[in-house]
Amino acid sequence: MTLAISARDIDDLALIEELKRWVEIETPTSSAEAVNRLADRVEALGRQAGFEIERLPGTLGFGDILAVRSPRPAGSNEKTLLVLAHLDTVHAEGVIAKQLPLRQEGDKLYGPGIYDMKSGALMAFEAMKFAVKQSSHMPIDLIFVPDEETGSLSSRAFMEDAARKAGYALVVEPARDGGKIVVARKGVAMYDVTVHGRAAHAGVRPQAGRSAIRAAARLVLELEALNDMERGITVTVGTIEGGTGRNTVPAECRLQVDVRVPNEVIGKEVTGKIEAMVPVDPDITFEILGQMNRPPFAQSEEGRRLFDVAAAIALGLGIKLEGMATGGGSDGNFTAALGVPTLDGLGADGAGAHTFDEHIFLSSIAPRTALLANLMISLRA
Repeated sequence: MTLAISARDIDDLALIEELKRWVEIETPTSSAEAVNRLADRVEALGRQAGFEIERLPGTLGFGDILAVRSPRPAGSNEKTLLVLAHLDTVHAEGVIAKQLPLRQEGDKLYGPGIYDMKSGALMAFEAMKFAVKQSSHMPIDLIFVPDEETGSLSSRAFMEDAARKAGYALVVEPARDGGKIVVARKGVAMYDVTVHGRAAHAGVRPQAGRSAIRAAARLVLELEALNDMERGITVTVGTIEGGTGRNTVPAECRLQVDVRVPNEVIGKEVTGKIEAMVPVDPDITFEILGQMNRPPFAQSEEGRRLFDVAAAIALGLGIKLEGMATGGGSDGNFTAALGVPTLDGLGADGAGAHTFDEHIFLSSIAPRTALLANLMISLRA
């Protein structure tokens, strides 16, 4: 395959310097103001590059949604190439000054959010600049969302609307396990469970109480018993909190539950079981709130063909591209569930997502940016 863009065409030194600026703007999901500071930077770069910009004010306490679009004729209804990125990270402000300073050690560049996924977001932007210089390409919609790390609650509808107009979706979450891209993801459900009991004095009238913590402990075992590794089901009680004091029978206990499932059928089975759980004690009640947050992302036949195109381009860049399935969710779950051929994990190679060891491999920047650019140029509706 003849490639329009080679790794040598990528000014990776300039790209890395810009990436450092993005990383220095810390963007925890919980701080709309912080995320919007980086959105300001991206918007300015987009306007400078001649892209069309749409910016939607944040809702639900999150930052703004930023859509960066390639120029196109007014009223065009041509299928688009949708590229999804997020500007938020899991790291709190101040991490860069203490636990995870921005630093280079050999081929590794460390920093909060650098791997998940500021590097991929910037690489997509840079690749788009190359693509629009070509005489023929699909219209490109590059969407930066502010809340992916907490489930894309405020941005999901916008992305799904864009996906309905798209021929393909590329997601620039980080590469995995030495450069593999993601071709399938488990569905994700999230539940907040409150167990209601009855308070009583632990010494004077314990028999009058109904311990919410004891009922929650039984519920935890029931939830965890749903785990089935052979069928790809994981159910995790991530947090538990309850009670008001040592000498009081606890009236309330709260659980946060994470569920991962491989497909829609199993998803309905598992979520149905969770939502039907009831306490043994009639004086205890369960309040179970939640649902499937991200639908399963299974690789379709069209998705396999899209992977084959990417693999051929990668081979021309000296990359042997491998696909993998993962239990982690992303915004690619939404596009795949709508039937849009989707490739994920197209960002930089590295490791340590969501930890204080987060880093990328600098040597992956140029070839994987070139891969993105050639994909943008090669795909046709």
